[in-house]
Amino acid sequence: MSLKVPDSKLREPQQEIVTTTCFISNLHCPSCVEGIKASLGALDPAPKEIFVSIVSHSVVVSHAAFLTVEDISGSLDAAGFEVHSIFQDDRAVYESKNREEQSKDWHTSLENAVSTWLNPRALDDSNDNMHKKELHLEQCEQCKRECGGVSLHDHSDEVLPSKQEPIITTSRKSSLTGSASLDETAHKSDGFVTVQPTTALYKATLALSGMTCSSCVSAITHAVQEHPWVQSINVNLLTNSGVVIFSGKHRCEEIVETIEDCGFDVTVEKLEEVRNPTTRPIVTSKPQTKTWRATYALGGLTCAACVGNVNRALEPHAWIEQVDINLISNSATVIFSGKDHLPEIQESIEDAGYDATLDKVVPNEVVTEEVTDRSVAIRIDGMFCHHCPENIISKLGEAFGDRYSFEVFSPALTLQSPVLHIKYTPNPPHFTVRTIFDTIRSFNSAFNPTVYHPPTIEERARAMHAQERTRILFRLVLCIIIAIPTFVIGIVFMSLIDSKSPIRKYIMESMWAGNVSRLNWALFILATPIYFFAADTFHRRAIKEIKAMWRPGSRTSLLHRFVRFGSMNMLISLGTSIAYFASIVELALAATGKTTGSMNDSYFDAVVFLTMFLLVGRFLEAYSKAKTGDAVTSLGKLRPEEAILVDSEKGDTKIATDLLELGDVVRVHHGASPPFDGNILNGNSIFDESSLTGESRPVKKGEGDTVFSGTVNKGSPVNIRITSVSGTSMLDQIINAVREGQTRRAPVERVADTITSHFVPFVIAVAITTWIVWLVLGTTGGIPANWKNEGAGGWALWSLRFAIAVFVIACPCGIGLAAPTALFVGGGLAAKHGILVRGGGEAFQEASSLDCIVFDKTGTLTQGGDPAVTSHKFSGDQSSKLVLGIVKVLEENSNHPIARALVSFCKTQPYDSLTAINVDEVPGKGLKGTFRADGHEITAIIGNESFMADHHVPITANDAETLQTWKSRGESVALIALSSSQSQPAANADSTHQPTWQIAGVFSIADPLRPEAISVIEALKKRGIEVWMLSGDNPTTANAVGAQVGIPTTNIIAGVLPDQKAEKIKYLQQTLTKTRTSNIINIPFLSNKQSNKTKRPTIAMVGDGINDAPALSTADLSIAIGSGSDIALSSSSFILINSRLTTILTLLDLSRVVFRRVYFNFGWALVYNLVAMPIAAGVLFPITTGTTQMDMHHNGVGMEGGMAMESAGKTHVRLDPVWASLAMALSSVSVVCSSLALRSRIPGVGFKVRKDGEGIDM
Repeated sequence: MSLKVPDSKLREPQQEIVTTTCFISNLHCPSCVEGIKASLGALDPAPKEIFVSIVSHSVVVSHAAFLTVEDISGSLDAAGFEVHSIFQDDRAVYESKNREEQSKDWHTSLENAVSTWLNPRALDDSNDNMHKKELHLEQCEQCKRECGGVSLHDHSDEVLPSKQEPIITTSRKSSLTGSASLDETAHKSDGFVTVQPTTALYKATLALSGMTCSSCVSAITHAVQEHPWVQSINVNLLTNSGVVIFSGKHRCEEIVETIEDCGFDVTVEKLEEVRNPTTRPIVTSKPQTKTWRATYALGGLTCAACVGNVNRALEPHAWIEQVDINLISNSATVIFSGKDHLPEIQESIEDAGYDATLDKVVPNEVVTEEVTDRSVAIRIDGMFCHHCPENIISKLGEAFGDRYSFEVFSPALTLQSPVLHIKYTPNPPHFTVRTIFDTIRSFNSAFNPTVYHPPTIEERARAMHAQERTRILFRLVLCIIIAIPTFVIGIVFMSLIDSKSPIRKYIMESMWAGNVSRLNWALFILATPIYFFAADTFHRRAIKEIKAMWRPGSRTSLLHRFVRFGSMNMLISLGTSIAYFASIVELALAATGKTTGSMNDSYFDAVVFLTMFLLVGRFLEAYSKAKTGDAVTSLGKLRPEEAILVDSEKGDTKIATDLLELGDVVRVHHGASPPFDGNILNGNSIFDESSLTGESRPVKKGEGDTVFSGTVNKGSPVNIRITSVSGTSMLDQIINAVREGQTRRAPVERVADTITSHFVPFVIAVAITTWIVWLVLGTTGGIPANWKNEGAGGWALWSLRFAIAVFVIACPCGIGLAAPTALFVGGGLAAKHGILVRGGGEAFQEASSLDCIVFDKTGTLTQGGDPAVTSHKFSGDQSSKLVLGIVKVLEENSNHPIARALVSFCKTQPYDSLTAINVDEVPGKGLKGTFRADGHEITAIIGNESFMADHHVPITANDAETLQTWKSRGESVALIALSSSQSQPAANADSTHQPTWQIAGVFSIADPLRPEAISVIEALKKRGIEVWMLSGDNPTTANAVGAQVGIPTTNIIAGVLPDQKAEKIKYLQQTLTKTRTSNIINIPFLSNKQSNKTKRPTIAMVGDGINDAPALSTADLSIAIGSGSDIALSSSSFILINSRLTTILTLLDLSRVVFRRVYFNFGWALVYNLVAMPIAAGVLFPITTGTTQMDMHHNGVGMEGGMAMESAGKTHVRLDPVWASLAMALSSVSVVCSSLALRSRIPGVGFKVRKDGEGIDM
């Protein structure tokens, strides 16, 4: 049974400020809040902070440690408040002794209140409780009103009503052994409490519906962030999901209500506590990080204007270092200092009018720890009564609680939520998840346990996209059904039927009232359900955006409310509303007889067709956007769902992969994929790793080799031992890296943010100006009167047609989708070729304009995996066995490739077994240790020549000549020097003398070049990229390697320590000349920091991730070459899974192709708006074409069936609102399709890697 460390021990470092959470039964209204604050504020010392929640009936007090719980409880009790329980540091420190009386006196539910009212004599209050009630009544206005001002003594047997709602409370984890059932616990506590110095944090994963652009995301985020207990919120537009991290589990409903108040539908997909993966303390040598990385799911993002709104909302905060908002995934990543600022981030986003859900918040520098415990969520189907959950938990505790490390986490297992959250330490084969499942089944054959996997962000995105498409489809079907009769009436009757036809005369006759014809009444009846039930989605969201922007307490400045607002929803809503209500006005005027002539001019038919085309565009856009982010989904499908478990006792059994544990042995047949990563136990085979690395050649695998989940066995069956489980395999790390990369935005997207932030107000201004200009020209005689057909609306209604066209044709969506869609597709293509884009869009942009690439030597240009000792020479008086024994012990304390080579060599030679007294490592130079052998104390140092020089070790001419010969061949060298002293008497212990060193041996270590290194360096030079090499090796060896690969000595920096490599990268950034044109658009409204960056060269560093971390973090672009273990540790921009240098060429080519597509998308979207808006405004209207007269009335679709209008035998060139809406819909769809085309292999359209890996067909 493992040792469980209490949570209090995890927070052993003493803190002066502690947080205490009190749950109060009779906390009803703001007057209670004031009373509590006044009571606690009178304490000495006064609390630092007091937060009171009426919703959760909780009081969170931050106070000095020497202010006791008794002081707090006594103060509240004296003020007449019923203290239900008090928690401090995630543990209960006080519980009321009158729990039963409280449950009667201060009950919360409506049913119990009614029961109490029917039977008031059932309550028997003590005099002490009566006194508390009187004190409470004096302060609580709500209770005064409910009691009607009557003294409590007059109704001593009645209960004061309470608004508290029962909330299940349990500790962050509940041990099963000797504990009460969770069902019972549900009635004994009121809420989750602190884990850190704040209240316990919970993460709610939300499925959001109704978001169309980034403005929606901003609206949701700002609304939720207004709550001070919300730590962070992340809303993802493409996945239609949101993640909120907040304190207090009971506040989840309040979050849902807030989002619904913004006009969006929301469903809580998952609610879980944010906690450490294990209860064991994390041992680390470095202090806790000062910066944090918060990921938010954003709701309401529909276009780049919304992204700009969120960015501007966060800009004023100086403690925010970086903000990346992804329009495609509807997510935001914020890097900031001070975790206490989390509520402010969410509040800022919500103030902008967007929903924000905190997905996770982690230190920006990840500290890893080895975790052996496993947490599993088990769904138990078949439970039939409310006793089943309690029985299952108690029997599991009886079965495992005394023998194994086994714990149950909240939330509690219930019939409504049949998911059991447990954590345990596996002990195969006696105690595994399979054992737990068998135990649950043994209780009752009806119980069916399965491992529960909450929906991933991609699954939620697919479900939300499907829901969005269904919602749009229903409205689109309604539009199509109504559009058919509208088309028949508006076009067929008006254009194709002769004007003398009885049918046409009949529909043109006035009916019911005034001069309104049957045609217009029919169109009014058809357009009304379209406006209110099909276009309602645009109206609702537009109204919510306005309400969010102008709500009381909004932090948005007055100026920004007029110059930065709105989204596509607002433009569409304005266009359809103007068309509909203008027609209503004309209809009313004609019906009341206030106009002359018949009413033939209206926009009712335009409302129908305009809405239909807009919904068609939205449907196509939703469908195509869902296709851009399926890279993670395709990777997730690589893992098999079942595996063959090899059991010597029970034989081979096919089981679900979720039931495997570390150490299990599984058989992988030909054509099958390993369920998780593992080592081959016996046999040999070949595996196709192309799905992970992009390498098409199968890889031979033998006994002891590692195979990865997602690869395919192309040879004979093999048995493997599982070394990773779900969430820790290489495939999981690839998925996480791809997902993380998709959240990071490119700097070029800031241009789109800037443009779209002012887009909506600009379009509105243009539309209003257009209407006024045409109206003034028409009424003042500035244009011929025959340009307008006779109608009831006059110039005002005629001019509106241009304004409506401007409203609906303007499309910021294409601008906002130009970059994220291409980057999403590019990230998927990169993963397909064995490249993980952890740096996201910014990394792609840097790679597309690279000036210089710097290679590390060992492990990068050389193979690095298994270097070998090629030559050695012993000298001095010590035996070779002693020297090799010392070398082995020293180098076993290092993980450097040269150290591993020396250890392997020593094992093949006879050596003495020694024990070191102490060993110290000097990074980049070598190791030093002390040994005792035959009564002598021997001090040894081993390392490079620089290390020898630091200790003044003399090197003979013979040894120097040998070393020079080895280095000229490009081999690394290692020297060992010894200093021996006889044990001295104590009297002479104080005598000091410098040790006398003597070279005892020298070694040459060969690290072969990568076979593709020469061709890759040559290809980079052809691309105009300057190539440098950094090495910690001596100059002679480094220059020899450089000569072999084609790097001139002027571009080689040798003898550099790991911490000095970063300085050399900075030196190159300052001294080299920029040779390539930057892909960053240099526009004045970009930040000065970004503009300055474009003036210096862009430097990339390629390393193996072992000693190159400082240089990788300093370079503009960092590329790590590593395997599965390196992926988790690297913070590089790109990670090359297959470790082949040719992948760098693929990376550079792909980045250039992706950014060419980004700029093409931008260009198309900008040109579309720049050309389409003037045409819609009527700049081409004076141009006339043709002379053929058509018998048309100036009526809606009859005139809008094309891009022209007939007048006096001439056809004026114009773009009517219906066709403007179709153009707008197709503009954003075309941008998405352009990005998706990158996946094709069509020359000039898609991306294709040449077989030699040195170029692309594009």
